[in-house]
Amino acid sequence: MAKYMLSYHGGQKPDSPEAGAAMMAQWKSWVSALGNVMVEPQNPLGMSKTVSTDGVADNGGSNPMSGYSVIQTDSMEAALEIAKSCPFIDLAKGEIIVSEIMQM
Repeated sequence: MAKYMLSYHGGQKPDSPEAGAAMMAQWKSWVSALGNVMVEPQNPLGMSKTVSTDGVADNGGSNPMSGYSVIQTDSMEAALEIAKSCPFIDLAKGEIIVSEIMQM
C-alpha cells in the first residue's frame, strides 16, 4: 500500500465557536470512519514563507497550504475518493491536493 499526502489549501475559518465545534466534530467523525487508512490525521500549518532566488517573502506562495494529512491506501483512485469525502471541502470551502509519497 502506498502513502498519500492530502494537502489542504485555502479554507475559511468558522464564523463562531459553535460553528468551529461543529466543524471539528465532523472532522473527527471523518477521521474515525477512515480507521487505519489515516496515518497522520491532522497537521495544521501556521504562517508560511516563500524562499526563492528573489529572497524570502511572507506570502506563502500563490496557493499556500493550511495543513496536511497522510493516508495509506491501495491506489491514487482510492486516495482521491477519500479526499472527496473530506469535510474540509464543504465546510471550509477549501481545496485538497492529493500527492503520492514516493519511497526513496
